[in-house]
Amino acid sequence: MNRQQDPASYTPHFARRRGNVFCEGVSLEAIAKKVGTPAYVYSGAAISGAYSDLDKALTAALGKTPHTICYAVKANSNLSVLRLLAKMGSGFDIVSGGELERLRRAGISPSRVVFSGVGKSREEIAEGLRAGIFLFNVESPAELELLSAEASRLHKRASTSIRVNPDVVAGGHPHIATGRRHHKFGVDWPQARKMYLAHRDSKWIEWQGIGSHVGSQVLSLTPYRQALRKLAGYVRDLEANSVRLRYVDIGGGLGVRYTSENPPKAREYARALAEETRGLGRHLLIEPGRRIVAQAGALLMRVLYTKETRGKTFVVADAAMNDFMRPALYSATHPITGVLRPFNAEKVSDVAIVGPVCETGDVFLDSWPLGEVHAGDLLALWGAGAYGTSMTSNYNSRPRPAEVLVEGKKFRVIRKRETSADIMHGE
Repeated sequence: MNRQQDPASYTPHFARRRGNVFCEGVSLEAIAKKVGTPAYVYSGAAISGAYSDLDKALTAALGKTPHTICYAVKANSNLSVLRLLAKMGSGFDIVSGGELERLRRAGISPSRVVFSGVGKSREEIAEGLRAGIFLFNVESPAELELLSAEASRLHKRASTSIRVNPDVVAGGHPHIATGRRHHKFGVDWPQARKMYLAHRDSKWIEWQGIGSHVGSQVLSLTPYRQALRKLAGYVRDLEANSVRLRYVDIGGGLGVRYTSENPPKAREYARALAEETRGLGRHLLIEPGRRIVAQAGALLMRVLYTKETRGKTFVVADAAMNDFMRPALYSATHPITGVLRPFNAEKVSDVAIVGPVCETGDVFLDSWPLGEVHAGDLLALWGAGAYGTSMTSNYNSRPRPAEVLVEGKKFRVIRKRETSADIMHGE
């Protein structure tokens, strides 16, 4: 990253004006004064814009080939975010029964839901069948047998796909790479082929699709091309054996810019998918999460203290690893800047920005250039819209932060800040 480049200059619908950072038409300082810190702030225009950008690119590239974007709920599952995307026409990709319940609570039809995940329980499968979800993505022979048994018990035919593991290298960190044979996800093709053929005349399994998911924060189109070539060959093989599939699911994982990354543009991504599926004649499913919401969010925090230890400067903030887990879990770099002080302020020095949790790993950034700050100053952590609140916890008995959605010149709290009483409720 250019050490003097302000993320507000390249993050959609955030901008620095009159000595403050604005999200759409609202200053971050005004939000922080109203709701306190730490707090997540999302731009509604950034979310809808990212969805629209991808959808338009796919429509232009694919032509008459139909496609459906199924937003990955795990990236950010706030009910207001889900409702916003539902209004845009999105489908949804879930990995738990809890996420299915969130969609239902948001008023979203289960018929728009793809249910993925390597460890679906009997209860989750039954609930999905009763709800009438759009598609089950099966990830093992044992799961397929359980799905068939539950479908028979409930007299509900299961619309089914298999997630094939394409053995493709992708993903920005070992913890978010999912497409190699040694990963827990998906089924090898020889085994998947046997599953399709064994159940092609099943009364309760209705084969509808095939899919894969190569990883997350993918910054190259090569893994998608490799996976799609394999899937296209599998589709043709199955059709020759009387298994006609309607859907091809390429998963999600398309990367975003946090610092200096250069992810593919939506039109480049769409063009690659179109080229690899040309002539296949199948409905394409895409399951982005990060690409839709990551850059739409910032985490606001205030400086509690600064201190020096043998020449090393620590900036202690009121947010911590329980509020935003990615740096501790993935060694992820998320820029942090002052909100009221310009990024390239005088007296810039390298500091460690840390939280108050009792863990050495509670560090957002180390050796990070930051202008002079004082207790009470407001900081913004950028690119926090994906895997921020969805990974929060109450570690150290810390209440989880508030969430705010900005729409034009107005903002509203879409999740109240927890209290200590909330944490202990039910104990």
